[in-house]
Amino acid sequence: MTDYRLIDAAPDLAAFLTTWRAEALVAVDTEAASFHRYVDRVYLAQISTRRETAIIDPVAVDLTPLGALLADAAVEKIFHDADYDLRILDRDYAFRARTLWDTRIAAQLAAEPAIGLGALLEKYLGVRLSKDYQKADWSLRPLPPEMLAYAADDTRHLPALRDALRERLTALGRLGWAEEEFGRLEGLRWSAPEGDRDDAYQRVKGAKTLAPRQLAALRAVWNWRESVAAAQDRATFRIVGNDALIGVARALPRDAGALGQVRELPPALARRHGTALLEAVATALAQGEAALPRVERGARLPRDPEFESRLERLKAARNQAAQTLALDPGVLCGKSILEAVARAQPADRAALARIPELRRWQMEVLGDALLAVI
Repeated sequence: MTDYRLIDAAPDLAAFLTTWRAEALVAVDTEAASFHRYVDRVYLAQISTRRETAIIDPVAVDLTPLGALLADAAVEKIFHDADYDLRILDRDYAFRARTLWDTRIAAQLAAEPAIGLGALLEKYLGVRLSKDYQKADWSLRPLPPEMLAYAADDTRHLPALRDALRERLTALGRLGWAEEEFGRLEGLRWSAPEGDRDDAYQRVKGAKTLAPRQLAALRAVWNWRESVAAAQDRATFRIVGNDALIGVARALPRDAGALGQVRELPPALARRHGTALLEAVATALAQGEAALPRVERGARLPRDPEFESRLERLKAARNQAAQTLALDPGVLCGKSILEAVARAQPADRAALARIPELRRWQMEVLGDALLAVI
């Protein structure tokens, strides 16, 4: 007998989530399959209250009722590392979540040395999570019971972990810090990654070392791999890895013998995809010089020694405060925020408060120290 409920029928989902709108809080997680599929999407959604857990199959049902629950400000939604979940829910369903609680952020602000869900559950609740399905293919149907049980555990314990971390943050006087960070999560939206751009092949490690003809070959084999991965709905690295693409592009092989000498390309892949890879390289070899791509390098900004000096002084002040608070310096105040302060050169707390990147809690903890070194 399972200790979760699998919901794969629309009437069940609507009825189930309607009753949960009366809950004070629910824990939420999603499972995607980017490790296996070319098109990433939500393949599972897990929801837990303090009493029960449900697993929703988005392949079988419309998730619209879940969107209503996420948008309900009266119900607190607990995530562990909400960032990606919120972005893909926005991308795929235009869901907007309100009243959030993130156990990962809470753990960071509580100065926990290990902030993974497994480490936190073991420390605070004595619960050990299985690691058997960390890279599982959640697009499989039907999902075996052991995978569903694994997924259920990702949310089952989050309400209790939230309570423990809330108590810890309250004792440290940092609950307000966390609540401000949680509020900022509500504004997260999906944005296309760099890999979706037409020049994404130039961002492969090693591309900037290639000559124009080799870069054209990389573009050709990259586009071939994208087309195959899309047709098969498989993750691109499961077709051919980036190192192999760079190796082929650098070698510019003209025949099977030369292709077989590319050390980065496993022999099995050379046999399986040899014809297609050689055809892609041939197109690059046939291109005229004017059509060859060049690596686009952004203009290098002139050095500003005064800005750099201010930034270093701000880092030093931040680091000293972080040491006092036993916090990771980047958690206390990230580099991008310090750069914003260095650029703005605020003369007083009112000017400091007008820097949008700077949180209120950071103002309270660091404001005087930052102003002292500007």
